[in-house]
Amino acid sequence: MYNEIELEERVESLETILGQFIVQTNTSITRLEREMRVFKNEMKDFKDEMKDFKDEMKDFKTESIRERRAMNKQWGELANKMGTLMEDIVAPAVRPVVEKYFNVEIMDMMINRKKKDKILGLAGEFDVIAVSEKYLFLVETKSTPKIQYLHEFMNNIEKFKKLFPEYMDKKLIPIFASLRFENDIIAMANELELFLLAYREWDYMDILNFDEISARMR
Repeated sequence: MYNEIELEERVESLETILGQFIVQTNTSITRLEREMRVFKNEMKDFKDEMKDFKDEMKDFKTESIRERRAMNKQWGELANKMGTLMEDIVAPAVRPVVEKYFNVEIMDMMINRKKKDKILGLAGEFDVIAVSEKYLFLVETKSTPKIQYLHEFMNNIEKFKKLFPEYMDKKLIPIFASLRFENDIIAMANELELFLLAYREWDYMDILNFDEISARMR
């Protein structure tokens, strides 16, 4: 048993320890609050920097797209002027575009294919012939597309069938290509069920009316 003096001493000691603990705790809490304020300010600065970075990247991306479109337009117009539109722009785009839209693998591809059949009395030249297991893609290219060229292409398709009967077990997909098309030509192509391959907003070569023609072919 503690006597009265010892008990008072122990109480005073406990009060001292408790007081020190409270002081230390308050100090730690104050320091933690200060550190949290600093951290929150640093996080705010970081978020502001990230926002600025995102805005800069968005501006950079927008500018890159604008520059790419301008370059594609200049390149296309140059190829058109030099008469290399089909070789430089259309032909390289055919394989990736048709493989993407028709989910096929092109096994054979011919460019500027010419054929003459003396017995039939026919001769033809075809810009691009791309062959897959199920489809045959016949591509006609014109630097300055006109509606009459669409009808001429339809006649050329019939000539192709006679000159290349070995491909008639495949579904023939006609594609008319150029740099760009006016609305009246797009409307006529839809009516004739001709796919149109051209630049989409000078961004990339694409089939412009795939959904419209595919809906009719279902």
